[in-house]
Amino acid sequence: MTRWVLRLTIANVVMFILTSLSPALTTQLMFVPALVLYKPWTLITYMFLHAGFAHIFFNMLALFFFGPRLELTIGSRHFLWLYFISGIMGALLSIFFSPHTAIVGASGAVYGVMLGFAFHWPTEPIYIYGILPIQARWLVVIMTGLSLFGGFGGMSDGTAHFAHLGGFLGGYLYLKFMTANSRAARFQRQFEKPEVSSADIERWKTISREQLHPVNREEFDRLNNKINTNGVQTLTPGERDFLDRFSHR
Repeated sequence: MTRWVLRLTIANVVMFILTSLSPALTTQLMFVPALVLYKPWTLITYMFLHAGFAHIFFNMLALFFFGPRLELTIGSRHFLWLYFISGIMGALLSIFFSPHTAIVGASGAVYGVMLGFAFHWPTEPIYIYGILPIQARWLVVIMTGLSLFGGFGGMSDGTAHFAHLGGFLGGYLYLKFMTANSRAARFQRQFEKPEVSSADIERWKTISREQLHPVNREEFDRLNNKINTNGVQTLTPGERDFLDRFSHR
């Protein structure tokens, strides 16, 4: 078990024991969407409360199975951001669809972790009840469908379906953010060639060939020939910089 998976598990178990001994503590820490302005801390604290042993057992079991590998892959900092953003988004989505329903549980946060696992290992087999294999991506799709049906189908089974959906949404948004800001993405953007605009072309036409140094004039002729032969989009970023440098004079 990794560092933060272990710490989150311990925190949930400790809070489960404390709230079992003092039910009044649950009232102060659970999330009621309509009261969020009066109790803003509950956006976080509700994630560490559970309605019963089965509730905490299955949430922590899912965290145990999906969390460690994900934390090792994306790092502890990103793992924590994913966990808490998913949980907070679960609470925020509930504001719009079930404003008067009290919510407890780490399910939203754990659903975000499950999505993160499926994002990195979509075809990894997950064995339901240790017997029935299903790929991680299809497990997420099925659980999303069940949450949509439970939330919008009017099921009154005591399950915070919108918190689950919010967990998936928060996890998805953070994973997209991570992907867009990864080292690989930043490296790729350095070599991406932006579209050449008509304004760029008109500006390059103002370059006076006769005023260029003979060395630059030779490069200018080469680039003009390249544009006429292969098109302006074939210019490299360095070649565009060359034309920009002299067109700004």
